[in-house]
Amino acid sequence: MVVFGSLARNEWTKGSDVDWTLLVDGQADPAHLKIAQTIGKILEEKGYKKPGQTGVFGSLAFSHDIIHKIGGEFDTNRNMTRRILLLLESDSIGANGVRDRVIRAILSRYLEDDPSFWATPPKRKKIPRFLLNDVVRFWRTMAVDYACKRRERSGAGWAIRNIKLRLSRKLIFVSGVLMCFSCLIRAPGGIKQEKCEDYESFGPLINHLRDLVRMSPLGIVCQVLTDYATPKTARELLDAYNEFLDSINKPKVRKHLEYLSSDKATTDSVFIEMKEVSHKFQRALTDLFYKDKQLNKLLWTYGVF
Repeated sequence: MVVFGSLARNEWTKGSDVDWTLLVDGQADPAHLKIAQTIGKILEEKGYKKPGQTGVFGSLAFSHDIIHKIGGEFDTNRNMTRRILLLLESDSIGANGVRDRVIRAILSRYLEDDPSFWATPPKRKKIPRFLLNDVVRFWRTMAVDYACKRRERSGAGWAIRNIKLRLSRKLIFVSGVLMCFSCLIRAPGGIKQEKCEDYESFGPLINHLRDLVRMSPLGIVCQVLTDYATPKTARELLDAYNEFLDSINKPKVRKHLEYLSSDKATTDSVFIEMKEVSHKFQRALTDLFYKDKQLNKLLWTYGVF
């Protein structure tokens, strides 16, 4: 059993739902569905909020599609979301062997199918562009789907999704970008990434990425803040995110945002206040990425073009 979302990020608040999946890595078994149904029933009986309506969570997920269907017409939004969130915000309930094995296989796919890692002449360190492109694709897909859900659901739940997109969803994306950048700026000196002769050459880099997968998105961002941000930028970013978590942990505020319609949001004091928090968060991110010369160069070289 793998959990995602605020629970996996160690940011679970009052009113948060429990996003989970029964991850299967191996032979299919009819009992798997019964196990998944039992998990859902137990969580419901305990009073936990159900996962969202998209069907991404609260059911079975098989490793074959997650690992092998990256890109192309068979890589659905649901499949991509499960794969990227396994890397950026997931944790196991109970034994971690299956999740860890699947994550290692996903990382292997991203590196083994990245032509730059097999290039001649060899380079010492590189950005995993295949992985980075999928992280960026996931972020843009979330933004597009946000607009789609607003239309399909006639604006229901619009305000809470808007605030999450501006803060917690954006944090996930930023941590994924920094994870890729870390292969160049934080990877240990022993990871040379010389011309690869076989798949085993990726081992040290996969281990480096797996260490980051074990961290929370906020932990990855804090690691970079320590090395690259001014104290003022770090304080503003963390204060803004703390304000966000504190606000949605208040049942009245969360319920208000869940039922607030988009046509009333522009004059709603709660939404306006939360929107200003998101602006503080964005200003701190802008300072982090654009004022530090190394991060700025990486962003323009790999994140834009």
